[in-house]
Amino acid sequence: MTHILVIEDDEFFREALQKMLQKDGHKVTTSHDGAQALTLLERIRPDLIMTDILMPHMDGMEFIMELSLQSNHIPLIAMSGGRRSITSAFNLESARLLGVKVTLTKPFTHTALRTALQEALA
Repeated sequence: MTHILVIEDDEFFREALQKMLQKDGHKVTTSHDGAQALTLLERIRPDLIMTDILMPHMDGMEFIMELSLQSNHIPLIAMSGGRRSITSAFNLESARLLGVKVTLTKPFTHTALRTALQEALA
């Protein structure tokens, strides 16, 4: 069983994603922003982290940079649906520049989620 930390500020999407992952047999811990996730990482060691990019308090880019500074090499999947002035493509390309190898544009299908998980854990 893979332990996945999901960082997502949208409660509805976070819960839906948690249900999809649990349906596939994964253990899921959730966080509503990057700051809370960093606190969780003091107590847990997930196999994979999925993070939204645009969030309040500490966004996904800040979170990814902080993990890098800590030399934390947990595989990451960056997710983004974009906003009016910032597209999801821009957000996800920025995450790739910081070393994230797998990205997902929201909304995504359960099949796309499974493929991203396989790719990130390979």
